[in-house]
Amino acid sequence: MKEVHELNGVTVEEMKEMGAQFGFDLAIDLLKEGHKLARAGWNGKGMWVHIQRPDENSKMTLPYIYMKTADNNLVPWLISQTDALAEDWMIVE
Repeated sequence: MKEVHELNGVTVEEMKEMGAQFGFDLAIDLLKEGHKLARAGWNGKGMWVHIQRPDENSKMTLPYIYMKTADNNLVPWLISQTDALAEDWMIVE
């Protein structure tokens, strides 16, 4: 069950509809809630990050963040300093 995250009284759905942008401090909380996020500043169209929580069929044993690349590949993702300090994160799903 996903928690509804609010920022100054604005729900996640309202943030998504408005195209609200925010920093990685809120982005990490939203990832943990199961949302897909992207940065407005990323050049590739359709790119996003999401959290994966391993299950009994997984080879991984801890949650991790992965990215959908512009060429439709799914890859493990490590945050860059630029991404960590950016204020243009937004919800895509």
